[in-house]
Amino acid sequence: MFQVRIHGRGGQGVVTTAELLSVAAFAEGRYAQAFPTFGSERTGAPVTGFCRIDDRPIRSHEPVLRPDAVLVQDATLAHQVDLFGGLGPDGYLLINSARSLAELHLDALVTRFDRRRLMTVGATDLAMAHLGRPLPGTALLAAFAALTGQLGLPSVVAAIEERFPDRIAAGNVAAATSAYAMARSQMEEPARASAD
Repeated sequence: MFQVRIHGRGGQGVVTTAELLSVAAFAEGRYAQAFPTFGSERTGAPVTGFCRIDDRPIRSHEPVLRPDAVLVQDATLAHQVDLFGGLGPDGYLLINSARSLAELHLDALVTRFDRRRLMTVGATDLAMAHLGRPLPGTALLAAFAALTGQLGLPSVVAAIEERFPDRIAAGNVAAATSAYAMARSQMEEPARASAD
């Protein structure tokens, strides 16, 4: 079972992101489960979403305490919430930011992780460019697909197109496609550097 925890703030689409992740997994013939937890239910309050993906039926319904991947929709939460709790050294970490981990002052916090499994992607910037709204979820999902290999981009696109009306879906697909390409490019940089 592959378990994902998504951290963000109310109004950023954390719940929708978890749901889209589960729908994309269904599109690939896998089992999935998505659900949120809320603190105070107001815009800007911390929200956590969870998703489990497996090739077998999923019976567990408790929050994800030991995630295989953590997606962070709002980098400002990094110094307020224990984002990395339960994430093992071989886990994946994807943060919505156009800045590097060093620029976010997170280098010291992530030293125990495999650097090839850590990534920042400016998902909000992509959403603003393609949607005109700061909703980073679909771009983060596509970057997640590229980083982890758990899903293909076509499944993410199918989930987006199923969830949103045509015009909104088109902007989200454009943001997702850009994020996927950006993530793949980041992953290829270390390989090019070691080949030189």
